[in-house]
Amino acid sequence: MANILCVDDEPAAVALKKRILERAGHSVTTSSSANEAIGLLQKETFDAVVTDWNLGEENGRQILVAAKTGVQVPVVVVSGYCTEAFRAAKPQADIYLEKPVDATELVAIISALLH
Repeated sequence: MANILCVDDEPAAVALKKRILERAGHSVTTSSSANEAIGLLQKETFDAVVTDWNLGEENGRQILVAAKTGVQVPVVVVSGYCTEAFRAAKPQADIYLEKPVDATELVAIISALLH
C-alpha cells in the first residue's frame, strides 16, 4: 500500500481517481489546488503524486517542482492538456496520461512507478 497525493480542481475527477486508487489498496490524500498540494508535500511523505495540469488559475508545474525537490516522488500528470504540460514542465513528470483516465492503466502505472 502506498500513500498517494491526488490533485484535481474538479471534485468529480479527484473523487474518481481517489476511488480507483483506494480500490487498488492505496491510501489517498486529495487536494483541489496547487498551493494546498505543495503544503501537503512539505508536511507529509507521499510515495507518488497524481495531478491534473490545469488547476484553475494555477497549474501542475509548481506541484512537479515540489515533488521532485529533495526526495524524488514519482508524478503522474492526468490531463486534457498533456502536450502543454509536457512542453512546459521542468522537471518532467514520470508519465502523462490523457483524461479521461483508464482505471486499469492508472493502477498499473502507479504500481510500476512504485517498484
